[in-house]
Amino acid sequence: MKELVERLQQRFKEADAMEILTSIAGEYRNQVAFSTSFGAEDQVITHMLSRTGNSIDIFTLDTGRLFQETYDTMDISVKKYDISIALVFPDRHQVEQMVNAKGINLFYDSVENRRQCCNIRKTIPLKRALDGHLVWVTGLRRDQSVTRHTEAMISWNDEYNLIKINPLIDWSEEMVWDYIRTHKVPYNPLHDKNYPSIGCQPCTRAVLPGEPVRAGRWWWEHPENKECGLHK
Repeated sequence: MKELVERLQQRFKEADAMEILTSIAGEYRNQVAFSTSFGAEDQVITHMLSRTGNSIDIFTLDTGRLFQETYDTMDISVKKYDISIALVFPDRHQVEQMVNAKGINLFYDSVENRRQCCNIRKTIPLKRALDGHLVWVTGLRRDQSVTRHTEAMISWNDEYNLIKINPLIDWSEEMVWDYIRTHKVPYNPLHDKNYPSIGCQPCTRAVLPGEPVRAGRWWWEHPENKECGLHK
């Protein structure tokens, strides 16, 4: 697999996001999975995928704590692009056991609690959703946070045993929004209320002028801790 990764890295060294997605979706089809959280970057990729003419598996992790605006964005996107987006839920028994033992807002009490919540609501369901796929497409950008500076366009992911592709890894925030405006891509209205990064409702706040993109995610923690475990 590492040889395949190296070949893809060389092949797409000078390719743009649309070229990469068109080739990957065309060649690997049902072996490709795209995980969307309906943020601006993911909406760009959804729009690009709709233009490839190929169908791949698209899913989202429904943690049970999302914003209504996120659900509305999903509904609009499904109808606009005439696509199917699978909802992947956490295990009910694990959620019940965690909440009954540590409280409904356990994530505010410690980093350990927050990571446990993310693990049960997001990481474990993600592993289930990616099972059986060869390629995982994400909307990561390198300048989103300090935890993503080392992310590559194409890499082998040991955690999920597949190829991880980040077509927008070198894009700037300005490039994302230029694309959205140019192609009239539907986006989460929370972005207009200073939410550049949107996750679960109780763990996301609007950012202040001058703050980093992900400052509103788990704002009570240090920047180096601000990952949920999906992108180690």
